[in-house]
Amino acid sequence: MRKLSVKNNLFITGLCVFIFFYSYIIHMSLAIPLFLIIAYLCFYKNFSKIKNANLTNLTFLFLVSFSIGHAMLKHGLSFYYIPIVIIPMLSVLLFNNPGVAYFLSLVTSLSLASLTAEPFKAWLVFTASCLTSVLLLKKAHTRTAVIRAGIIAGLIQLISLILLEHLWINQPERYLIILVNSLVSGVIVLGVLPIFEYLLRTVTNISLLELADFHHPILQRMILEAPGTYHHSLIVGNLSDTACTAIGANGLLARIGAYYHDIGKLQKPEYFIENQQIKMNLHDTLSPTMSKLIIMNHIKEGLELAKKYSLSPVLWDFIQQHHGSSLVYYFYRRALEGKEEDQEVTEEGFRYPGPKPNTKETAIVLLADSVEAATRTLKEPAPAKIEEVVRKVINNKFIDGQLDECELTLKDIEKISSVFTKILSGIYHSRVSYS
Repeated sequence: MRKLSVKNNLFITGLCVFIFFYSYIIHMSLAIPLFLIIAYLCFYKNFSKIKNANLTNLTFLFLVSFSIGHAMLKHGLSFYYIPIVIIPMLSVLLFNNPGVAYFLSLVTSLSLASLTAEPFKAWLVFTASCLTSVLLLKKAHTRTAVIRAGIIAGLIQLISLILLEHLWINQPERYLIILVNSLVSGVIVLGVLPIFEYLLRTVTNISLLELADFHHPILQRMILEAPGTYHHSLIVGNLSDTACTAIGANGLLARIGAYYHDIGKLQKPEYFIENQQIKMNLHDTLSPTMSKLIIMNHIKEGLELAKKYSLSPVLWDFIQQHHGSSLVYYFYRRALEGKEEDQEVTEEGFRYPGPKPNTKETAIVLLADSVEAATRTLKEPAPAKIEEVVRKVINNKFIDGQLDECELTLKDIEKISSVFTKILSGIYHSRVSYS
């Protein structure tokens, strides 16, 4: 994963360097890219916590958009033709953070407006439409929302222009250009979005919803070949989504990550308890060491399946991190009970390879996965008992250091515990006997 990230960053850096020197050749002011760097450093503390919102990626998006706008102005087109709303749309969809989108919109609007004959008018029109796009798309999950945002941003541009000209309408073709420009911008964003997702190694909410389609080949295989794992993943997804929403994390990302976190079990579904028939456990005929190898190997096999089916690298994290470096306790205990005097059984040999969760979303999926499995074993799942198990499991993960590399606070963990308890109590509520 690290090699892939480095290679990708080098590629984007190369593109930035190329565009940078191209800008120099066409006599674009070098003060503008430097302004971006200075502004980024001012906002660094806010952006450093946002995945993929690094200086290289932000510079890449800025230079691409600025170069296109500069080329249009150089060829005699007015600023009405510049598809300025593309930059805030792409930013808010790719980084899922309005702050980053506002930042890039401000920098791009100022830079392009400074090259026009009427900089103040251009800046105001650009800024109004950019801010509108960000507000409309900050929670967008559908392609229709992108098109609608483009149309509304065009209307805002139009109104801003009319107000700036004191309601004096002349050259009416400009107004049509603005409206068509914004509508086309939305279409362009939908077309180039997969390219930027690939370059930045990220996934947008729109793509996540496509992965939520239960007709996806992997999910179809899980329904047929590993139905127990499939239903377990659905519950983990519900738990994770609701918990993320409660603490302000990306619930949709966690839900989709939970759907695919156990796909590695498709290779040997019958060796996992949720897929086994009653009173039949294949591990009874295996040694603890062999059993733990089969169990732990579903991480590696899940990653291979994710690559085979071209799943986004963002989902790879959920596959790799949903157990962190946890201990396979059941088989570790069996190994201790059955070891001979000269045999050494180490705890490290029965731990998952990791890495530990490094985001709130992957950490919550780890907790939801463990909690769902633990509560499923309860013979009398009363609310009080469920709450006890939930808090015990989460506390054990915390003590074991599985949450050390993510940004969950104690307050977050308390909210997550409450959400898990409420949902699981609803799933395992008592029923009236009608017979």
